[in-house]
Amino acid sequence: MKVAVVGAGSWGTAVAGIVAARERTALWARRPELADAINRTRENPDYLPGLVLPSKLSASSDLAEVVAGATVIVMAVPSHGYRQVLAEAAPVDRGVPIVSLTKGIEEGSLLRMTEVTCEVLTDHDPARVGVLTGPNLAKEVAAGQPAASVVAMGDAFVAASLQALFMSRTFRVYTNGDVVGCEAAGALKNVMAIASGMAHGLGFGDNTMATLITRALAELTRLGTAMGGMPLTFAGLAGVGDLIATCMSEKSRNHRVGYALGQGRKLDEIIGEMQMVAEGVKSTAGVLALAERHGIEMPIAHQVGKVLYEGADPTEAVTALMLREAKAELHGIG
Repeated sequence: MKVAVVGAGSWGTAVAGIVAARERTALWARRPELADAINRTRENPDYLPGLVLPSKLSASSDLAEVVAGATVIVMAVPSHGYRQVLAEAAPVDRGVPIVSLTKGIEEGSLLRMTEVTCEVLTDHDPARVGVLTGPNLAKEVAAGQPAASVVAMGDAFVAASLQALFMSRTFRVYTNGDVVGCEAAGALKNVMAIASGMAHGLGFGDNTMATLITRALAELTRLGTAMGGMPLTFAGLAGVGDLIATCMSEKSRNHRVGYALGQGRKLDEIIGEMQMVAEGVKSTAGVLALAERHGIEMPIAHQVGKVLYEGADPTEAVTALMLREAKAELHGIG
């Protein structure tokens, strides 16, 4: 077996390290100097310094070389570059499983990454295109802290083989046939993580965070099910699990963006200092467009959009949420 991991950011590198413990793994880095550093030092100095990578892992900036002969392809590039990189990686055998690690919505098309995959690779078996998603902060997983994730794919047999590939002593993997729900949850929670970061930055406490996360789950469940996901998926690792991790953790890039906004900093300044992409900054516009398309009310996402794109004050955004019309909770999804 040869596993190709396309994207050498923190999560791509962490997953490559897990897989390379048992299978030959090729990791694609856009920059030749990063690929050389990984091969020379056995660690990724830019994104996961200190993590010793297995000997079965090799890095390269030659995309064709990385994907050649791969029996599994793992896509770990940001949503805004996903289509282009996948197109450059083509052609790919139609039966090779393709697993996306990307939690975002493509700008303009409003497509999930599995949809982008099927659009780029028109002959590929859609049942072998899926996602690996869950409460997976890269540094914690790489450090061997116990964590769990979900691999979602239409082909149950392939999903089970991928489950065995990704699972380790400290990284437990479940299977799920609901690709739409798992993928939607991963993309939508990033918007909510920005909101939680803003609340944290404003100095609000645990009551506020609990309220925000609960109502955020209601919003992403409403939109996710409208997109075709199964309601129970949002009560699992891909939904509430990932939501809690990204909303509560300072390791979350989206949370860090929100926190800085809550402290009064400007978005351009915040983004300019970040080494990695915070998917929620770009995905919020897509999430709001999807909500409009499906006729779904998403007040938290709406306020995040106003702060990100219109320069609204985070304090005013929170006030607007609190002063909304009173209504029934509707069993947690109202």
